[in-house]
Amino acid sequence: MFARKVAVRLKPDSLKEFVSLMEGEIIPWLRRQPGFLDLITLAAPDCCEVATISFWDQEGNAQAYNSSGYPEALKILEKLLDGKPYVKTFNVISSTLQKVDFAESPEKEIPQAVSPITETGPIQVACRSYETSA
Repeated sequence: MFARKVAVRLKPDSLKEFVSLMEGEIIPWLRRQPGFLDLITLAAPDCCEVATISFWDQEGNAQAYNSSGYPEALKILEKLLDGKPYVKTFNVISSTLQKVDFAESPEKEIPQAVSPITETGPIQVACRSYETSA
């Protein structure tokens, strides 16, 4: 599993519209993208900064989104953004999401972890992340 974190400052008093655009346009579109698994949207207490973490089945699908879909998402949100988004990618090494494949690692596998609720699968060491700016 692979993750993309995008963080950006919002213009004053634009959080409500940001959430509306995310829920009404961007998330429905993301759900139709190959390999998309989930999205978490976070807002700072002052509502001037947001971050999203999207989860993908594999790096290739996240990169395909970054090349084609992400620029379109930025166009939809651009009037609300106060600056350039900061993008960073990660291999997911542990998750409570059910029935997912974790990123492959050349490192020795760490013994299997167990959640208090259900087994989460093997924990693997992350071996790569990269940053881009939009």
